[in-house]
Amino acid sequence: MSWQDTDQEATTIYKVVFNHEEQYSIWAADRENPLGWNDAGKSGLKAECLEYITGVWTDMRPLTLRRKMEEATLNQTSVEAAEQDAGTVTEEEEDIISRLSKAPSPVEVSLRPEKSGQAFKERIDQGHFHLRFTETRGTTELGVKLDRDAINLEQADFEKQTGTVHLEGGLTLNYVKVRCIADINLETLAGHAQLERV
Repeated sequence: MSWQDTDQEATTIYKVVFNHEEQYSIWAADRENPLGWNDAGKSGLKAECLEYITGVWTDMRPLTLRRKMEEATLNQTSVEAAEQDAGTVTEEEEDIISRLSKAPSPVEVSLRPEKSGQAFKERIDQGHFHLRFTETRGTTELGVKLDRDAINLEQADFEKQTGTVHLEGGLTLNYVKVRCIADINLETLAGHAQLERV
């Protein structure tokens, strides 16, 4: 690759695209999308687009595979419940969901490379955010896709980094669909969050 190619790549504007399997990629913004790919609503320099993909593409499995695995998990859970005559799954993976569903737990917003109110606002505008549950073993970090109809930013001043935000969104944790409900203090970028099974 010549220095001209490198220079051109550094200034090329890309857009994020996704397909029916909810797989993401980048594509030159001035070119027509490849067949089967749709705009994700994000464009910018290559690094910006790749960072956006890192935030939203939290489960690398194709959509059809995820659905099959979720169905298999649900079927297995039903069989185990019938055999044990109980409705609970005792596997260690389920413990984290049960624990974080009981009561609000301390969390902090995970932001890279800059941890600021403005950076947090950008993630919210992009439709996702990352939280670290600070009191779990190994500090569990979850990527959450925002439910824009359930968020409240009325008490937030992102520029001054004051006030609070109420965020809600969904994710899949250990093949189980859950909802995350979080209240974050902008001054500390920390707060409390709780999971609910969907």
